[in-house]
Amino acid sequence: MLLRFRRTARAEQDPDIPAVPSIVFFGGKGGVGKTTMAAAHALHLADRGLRTLLLSTDPAHSLGDVLAMPLGDTAVQVGENLWVREPDADAALRRRVRRIGDDAARALPREILPAVSRHLDHAAAGPGMAESALADLLMGTMEEVPDVWDRLVVDSAPTGHLMRLLHLPELLTPWVEGLARQRERAVDADRFAIGVIGGTQERTDDPLLERLHARRRELERAAARLREDAEVRLVLVPRRMVLAETDRAAKELADTGFSLGTVVVNQVPADVDPGVIGDVRARFAEQGTVEAPLTGREPIGPDALRDLLTHLA
Repeated sequence: MLLRFRRTARAEQDPDIPAVPSIVFFGGKGGVGKTTMAAAHALHLADRGLRTLLLSTDPAHSLGDVLAMPLGDTAVQVGENLWVREPDADAALRRRVRRIGDDAARALPREILPAVSRHLDHAAAGPGMAESALADLLMGTMEEVPDVWDRLVVDSAPTGHLMRLLHLPELLTPWVEGLARQRERAVDADRFAIGVIGGTQERTDDPLLERLHARRRELERAAARLREDAEVRLVLVPRRMVLAETDRAAKELADTGFSLGTVVVNQVPADVDPGVIGDVRARFAEQGTVEAPLTGREPIGPDALRDLLTHLA
């Protein structure tokens, strides 16, 4: 059941609430601390009265480890104004396959349904299907902003997965449009054949065609929102190889119309190479950078994450 919340009075009236985008993705190379930074940012927003959902799209979930609490497939409230969800990719895929099967059962002849079922089972085992199901879940969650959540913070998978996730809605749109055109031709052909042989058929809506059109609209909305209401905050550590990957990701984001937010430089040692940190600051001078020092203790749990925020102010 979809829960509906009203925005808190503080979130609407407090002039100190930051005017950040409604949707923020944290991304970067594996191991740089993006999950930690996503959790810290979500706490920052929640502490300021914004109903915030922290969502993981990384199949290798670690938000529960960072927050030091059990999480699951449904959103769990972990503090005032903060909910966290670590979706089960396999469960999301099963829900998706079941929904497609239900649509097929309403629209297709009964005798071909066993073949459709076998095809769906085969497709579900294909590469990238779990990732696609998580993208579906993300798009559905984005539709809940701002009615359910004031802010959505996304802890994404490493850089390559993040880039595919961001591009997926616009990549899928032409494919869905093609399926819809094929279905329209099939429906029109059936009606024409019935007319030729002298039969009659009431003009009823086709459930499968309706689903395809709804899917196309959902993809178009998601693609637009990802560029208009979202930004990506890249996290890196001050090393040449990590900077090179981050630089490539930033260029791709800019070239394809995505907004790049403040860049987080994590685990900065006291003896950091001045050349590397200087290059990081210069490369991302337009977006701005914040730096978190390397310490001997991992920031685990809400209190430690709030302490980390003092270094990122």
